[in-house]
Amino acid sequence: MEEINELIAQRIKKLKELREIGIEPYGRSFEYENHAIEIHKKYSDTTKEELENHHIACSIAGRIISLRDFGKATFAHIQDATGKIQIYLRKDIVKEKYSLVKKLDIGDIIGLKGRLFRTKTNELTIEVEDFVFLSKSIRPLPEKWHGLKDVEIRYRQRYVDLIVNPDVKETFIKRSMIIKAIRDFLEAEGFIEVETPMMQPIPGGATAKPFKTHHNALGIDLYLRIAPELYLKRLLVGGFERVYELNRNFRNEGISTKHNPEFSMLEFYIAYKDYNYLMSFTENLIKYVAEKTIGTLKIPYDDKIIDLTPPWERKSMFDALKEYGVPEEIFNNRENAINWAKENNISIEDNFSLGKILDEIFKVKVEPNLIQPIFITDHPVELSPLAKRKPENPNLTERFELFITSREIANAFSELNDPLEQRQRFIEQVEAKARGDEEAHLMDEDFVRALEYGMPPAAGEGIGIDRLVMLLTNSQSIRDVILFPQLKPEKKDT
Repeated sequence: MEEINELIAQRIKKLKELREIGIEPYGRSFEYENHAIEIHKKYSDTTKEELENHHIACSIAGRIISLRDFGKATFAHIQDATGKIQIYLRKDIVKEKYSLVKKLDIGDIIGLKGRLFRTKTNELTIEVEDFVFLSKSIRPLPEKWHGLKDVEIRYRQRYVDLIVNPDVKETFIKRSMIIKAIRDFLEAEGFIEVETPMMQPIPGGATAKPFKTHHNALGIDLYLRIAPELYLKRLLVGGFERVYELNRNFRNEGISTKHNPEFSMLEFYIAYKDYNYLMSFTENLIKYVAEKTIGTLKIPYDDKIIDLTPPWERKSMFDALKEYGVPEEIFNNRENAINWAKENNISIEDNFSLGKILDEIFKVKVEPNLIQPIFITDHPVELSPLAKRKPENPNLTERFELFITSREIANAFSELNDPLEQRQRFIEQVEAKARGDEEAHLMDEDFVRALEYGMPPAAGEGIGIDRLVMLLTNSQSIRDVILFPQLKPEKKDT
């Protein structure tokens, strides 16, 4: 810390010296015509002689990321939004301004104008004819400017992470491309994008513990949404047939490589379809996004290759449980399921229903094996309070979860549109909450009222944007694909 404080003091001294001679270290607008990547692409094949014979002028703005002083000449690299390029400052060219070069530090943002040439090592370089200070960097970049390695600092100081780790910036550019591709696909399929409330009087649409707040003017408690589902289905009642929302959800749950309490979801609903239709639709959607953004359906992830080529495997939840050693005799007996879970060191709580116990067993025994894309179908009713029952087995629902790389990527079902059954399902959820299930639904009378007007048969789906981005960018933690993930409070030096 003492070394850093000394460097900061030296930089503040330079800042004051600049102001004393009438130079403002924090400039205003700077009109530039070029980006680094554009210069490299346009002149990559231009020879040294061609550059010497033609004065190719350029202007650029960016951050100094390397600096080498040779007395009467200085080499540096400047980095803008697209990449970096070398610059060359000579005393006999910038003349009286060359004294200001001594005030430059790594991290400073400058604007400059000059001409292109190639050095003795043939590196494309801008010979600076004029430059201005745009932002003086007071705090030095980390680890002698060779990269930021500490993961905790990288997440907490993402602004520095983006400066010194170009691959991190590429991940977030890719994320933006993925979201655009999703929008393009849905809009080509006739969907319209809508917005629904993020503060809700009743949290619903998922089984999760919400964040609670209070609205002073209205005098009521509100909840940050855990899902937009119930509002989107109200729009189906109102006559929309294909709607989607790219939304932020908030769930008061633990933090892990898979979970962040604030996360991005795609939810979409389509009238007159069912969950079988959505399986093929999902394959086509993710196939389109992968081809548009990655250019292949063979995705490298960790030490594996994930093959997104449709069709993907489909398997019932209970067939998957049996495949990975879970005995069939526990499927319909809660006491047997409790005993088996305890014997296998699977943590469950006393208030768990049979379906919830089987779901916990599934997470431990099955999910780690679901590497390639697979739709796990036919979930118990008590796990799916908003989904239609299967006609041939009313204890199960027409629902699937999509797993890739052992992570749930999507959740979808044929939507329950019977208002009488939906009311009964809500009552059962309220009873579960009274028994201590913090993730159970509350009663939503207005949603039931909407169903009483009539909602067409429909299919709906939620896709975790962050987890999809993880897959397509070969990122091992959800924090690697969220610009500003939630973290514990920063420890203060004592």
